[in-house]
Amino acid sequence: MEIRLRNKYKTDVVKALTEKFGYKNPMQVPKLEKITINMGLGEAKENAKILDSAVKEIAKITGQRPVVTKARKSIANFKVRQGMPVGAKVTLRGDNMYNFADKLFNLSLPRVRDFKGVSRNSFDGRGNYSMGIREQLIFPEIVYDEVETVKGMNIVFTTTANTDEEAMALLELLGMPFAK
Repeated sequence: MEIRLRNKYKTDVVKALTEKFGYKNPMQVPKLEKITINMGLGEAKENAKILDSAVKEIAKITGQRPVVTKARKSIANFKVRQGMPVGAKVTLRGDNMYNFADKLFNLSLPRVRDFKGVSRNSFDGRGNYSMGIREQLIFPEIVYDEVETVKGMNIVFTTTANTDEEAMALLELLGMPFAK
């Protein structure tokens, strides 16, 4: 199966980044290392069905079964005990990562209401980009009538870039719709 975004990276992005930053070696060119999707489910402590539906939805969206995350410490104010399930996360690499990124950039983000692009200020200083999504309904796999509660998610793009400028150039060339 042909991975469209990986082919775009190999043919167009590597050449453009080498010209822009003057890399001497092709191994210096930054690349996408992994994408991590995390869904925090604080309300799962009262209703276990919410956790099950979130796991199914993330699996549909990413094509990979998520890991259920558990609380590391007990916090009395939030009525959370150590070991309680509090979320779900998936780490995508390889073909799944490129397929998810392609779908996110070209199908899902344009479906967000009043979408003007993602923020340019969400880099961490080491070439990684984090973004949040308020509802899982923007993904085409999710059927609106089957959703019990609207849940948000955090998406982290981990790159091999050394600076935020290099990472922004990489993501922009891959098709990330940054705000002007």
